[in-house]
Amino acid sequence: MNKLVRNGLEPVPFTKVTIEDHFWAPRIRINREHTIPFQYQKCKETGRIDAFKLNWKPGMEPVPHIFWDSDVAKWIEAASYSLATHPDHDLERLLDEVIDLVASAQQPDGYLNIYFTVVEPEKRWTDLRDAHELYCAGHLIEAGVAHYAATGKRKLLDVVCRYADYIDTVFGPEENKKKGYCGHPEIELALVKLYRVTGEERYLKLSKFFVDERGKEPNYFEEEKKKYGPGYFEELFKTFGNLKEYNQSHKPVREQDKAVGHAVRAMYLYCAMADLAKETGDESLKIACERLWENVHKKNMYITGGIGSTAKHEGFTFDYDLPNETAYAETCAAIGLVFWNHRMLQLDCSGKYADALERALYNGVISGISLDGTKFFYENPLASLGNVHRKEWFDVSCCPPNLARLLASLGQYIYSQNEKEVAVHLYIQGSVNLDIQGKSILLKQKTNYPWDGNILIDLEMEQPSTFALKLRIPGWARQATVKINGEVFDIKQHLEKNYVKIERKWNNHDQVELVFPMPIERVYTNPNVRYNRNCVAIQRGPLVYCLEGADNPEPLYRISLPKNEVLHSHFDEQLLGGVVKITGKAVFYNDFDWDGELYRTSLPAPQQFEFTAIPYYAWDNRKPGQMLVWIPEI
Repeated sequence: MNKLVRNGLEPVPFTKVTIEDHFWAPRIRINREHTIPFQYQKCKETGRIDAFKLNWKPGMEPVPHIFWDSDVAKWIEAASYSLATHPDHDLERLLDEVIDLVASAQQPDGYLNIYFTVVEPEKRWTDLRDAHELYCAGHLIEAGVAHYAATGKRKLLDVVCRYADYIDTVFGPEENKKKGYCGHPEIELALVKLYRVTGEERYLKLSKFFVDERGKEPNYFEEEKKKYGPGYFEELFKTFGNLKEYNQSHKPVREQDKAVGHAVRAMYLYCAMADLAKETGDESLKIACERLWENVHKKNMYITGGIGSTAKHEGFTFDYDLPNETAYAETCAAIGLVFWNHRMLQLDCSGKYADALERALYNGVISGISLDGTKFFYENPLASLGNVHRKEWFDVSCCPPNLARLLASLGQYIYSQNEKEVAVHLYIQGSVNLDIQGKSILLKQKTNYPWDGNILIDLEMEQPSTFALKLRIPGWARQATVKINGEVFDIKQHLEKNYVKIERKWNNHDQVELVFPMPIERVYTNPNVRYNRNCVAIQRGPLVYCLEGADNPEPLYRISLPKNEVLHSHFDEQLLGGVVKITGKAVFYNDFDWDGELYRTSLPAPQQFEFTAIPYYAWDNRKPGQMLVWIPEI
């Protein structure tokens, strides 16, 4: 096995980061004050939390669902992250109560799953393809790691260690163990997290086993069905074309060369592959990730960072198939894209990974949650006739707590470091406490990003320190400038994979000034994307814009944008919590003189008007109406 040459970058924990801006800080506060309490109530009302009492009996409603454990686990994770940065006695007490309940459901052998303890206990480990048993275990493990890291309390960590120890007795390469893996990847990345916090090598080896086993022949899921019969989703899965591709078991992972199947499953698998590449030095996993990354981002990703173009199997179809009105682009998939690109950044500090992370984060991720933090999109289309709206909850509610845990831990995506380098991936006002070669350094960012591209970085230290500061130059920033203490710094001479590397002896209150002009840009699609022929999207900085019926005449599909029209940007503090809106002249085609005709030989009458475009993430926060990202250009 070829070994990776490691760059040694590690994410700076979010507990060392403060966020004090006008964009993310309010969202994190809303997440803490509204979203996390709201989601607890929903988990309580729907029976998810009380199901851990294991008092369900046949005939009782609701019947615990196979996903329920994971929803509660992600809520625990989100609440734990929130506690780590904002101590809250009431939340801590509530969290302890839920964890006590989860712990009480653990069986004497270490097993912990609601559905297969009370609903179908005789089917334990007989439906790995469909029943999410190991998936739920993975989310419980992530919750245990998060709670321990946030509070230092071991109760849930000890519970999930017992569970992982038990799972290790069931699965593995040994002759007396099952050679299976989960139909929905998740436990693989969770076991790596558990290894990192405990140092227990068995967890890393088990993660590697699950990843290595996937895609081998004979296919485990086919053999499982022969032995145990139809799975939980048998009738649904009969409608899918290639079930092996759906759950990424069609090839061994190192041979996979294009993204197929369920998008969230793919992202969580790729995350585990990147994690294992980092921890084991397995270059073949990194190479596979790089190959898959190219396919996802250059042929299968929406301009919003959304992925998964069809609702049928919540996933990928074929290259360049990116419909707008029927786009699925599940919120969890965009979150998974953030997770994966963040992991790739630690393997290779390349701007393309941070650019993709930022694109998804500012567009296809936060579009999934309303501005008040209590309504959610499961799917994120790029056009709507006015019939798509956020909901408070779903029968399958994976997306709401996934958003909550990401927002509560946002700080960990901003910086990475090793002993000699500090990398700044995202520009968000606030500060970070760094330890470099035993010296304490406080790095402060001052910026109004993403509304403008001016960033001032100030370094505070008690004594001079020599290290490299690596600052990402976003792919959209075509005229960037950098100054150190007022002196222009040559970007081109010091650019490494779109990070400008400033290596020097730093002194107290040295300052770095970055300027990224944010012109309004028209973006065009590869001609192979048939849905967007002769259409244009509007982008400014990292934000993708859309038209919404609240600001423009409907139907929006009658609007066209003249090619040479000058567009203007203006910050409107009264609009949608304060946004930069984009305005300009557009054309609306009337039908008032068509008299009910369907076809004729003359063009419809054009009418000029001033359009308004808003950031895509903010749509559907006012009155119901249509939405459009890709606008016909004339």
